[in-house]
Amino acid sequence: MQDSPNLRRMLIHYARQLTLQGLTRNTSGNLSHRIDGGMLVTPTGMDYARLDADDIVRVDADGSAHGRRLPSSEWRFHRDILRERPEISVVLHAHSPCATSLACLREGIPAFHYMVAVAGGADIRCGGYATFGTAELSALALEALDGRRACLLANHGMIALGADFDSALKLAIEVETLAEMYCRARQIGTPVLLDAAEMAIVLEKFRHYGKQPPLPAV
Repeated sequence: MQDSPNLRRMLIHYARQLTLQGLTRNTSGNLSHRIDGGMLVTPTGMDYARLDADDIVRVDADGSAHGRRLPSSEWRFHRDILRERPEISVVLHAHSPCATSLACLREGIPAFHYMVAVAGGADIRCGGYATFGTAELSALALEALDGRRACLLANHGMIALGADFDSALKLAIEVETLAEMYCRARQIGTPVLLDAAEMAIVLEKFRHYGKQPPLPAV
């Protein structure tokens, strides 16, 4: 996909959804979309409500940035994830309350509920800690996302991936919902985890989960 004013406006629309959906507050979190030769990414430290198309930053594959603004401080893991995951076009990062609370315990989300499989595996991993914006953090994120479409980052937040803006946002909302349910269950007692055999069945069923067959031709 090529850089265009329309794609930039879509990126701004979905960046604003991070706040509207309760996934982030103020200027935390960031969003990117793959383009030919690199990506578009939200600028650092700016209120999403005040963005216009020219505030979105183009970052090339070599890390060089273009535009009137500086890119998100997390541009590196956005670029590296898009480089390593050709099936992904959107990287969403948020400091959502419940997912980040678990990340601050350096815990992921285990198979307490079958919907954990929505992220592509039998659990949602928590990657290790490194200073924000560093190559070390990027490497840890890639490791936690191996075979997954979402992960937590220790003492930091969450990442959700998608083939498009809508799928990435829906996954991020689902991860935060699961994190909230898991935190609440732990307040009551010890959640009973689904075993590996059951999760293997669930993952197979998820290959077709939520997909409607095409309508017959008229």
